Amino acid sequence: MTNRTTRAVAMAASSGVALLLLTACAAEPAPAVTITAPAPTVVVTVTPTPTPTPTPVVAPPAPAPTIDPVPNASAPEVVEGPAVDLGSAPAARGSTTADADGNLLTYTVVSGDAFFDIAQRFDVPQQQLLRMNPSIPDFGETLYIGQVINLDWTTTR
Repeated sequence: MTNRTTRAVAMAASSGVALLLLTACAAEPAPAVTITAPAPTVVVTVTPTPTPTPTPVVAPPAPAPTIDPVPNASAPEVVEGPAVDLGSAPAARGSTTADADGNLLTYTVVSGDAFFDIAQRFDVPQQQLLRMNPSIPDFGETLYIGQVINLDWTTTR
């Protein structure tokens, strides 16, 4: 036998012996141990049902107060009366004529006069002065030098 073969046989033999020894050493398997544990206790906590909080009773909103419409006071009635000369003004410097009782009759327009200022000088509303003088054009916007304006309120009644 060759050295190599001897070695292989020796190795196989030693493996077989080791295997045999190992198998002989193994003990029988131990029986399975069954451990029984007590069943877990389930603790049920009952939460009390909350009592509902009473909701406050809300009164319906009060109706809005009704306001009875009150008509505006009627415009004061302008009582036409005699013109009163309050004195010369920068835009009403013309001359006047009067009757025997002192009631103003006419006014003569001079350069620089304005219809509004003439009405103010004689304390007569501008609309009344226009009604007393229907021949004045453009609501008094156009006046002519030497034009005669009626101040006698009795002629328009």
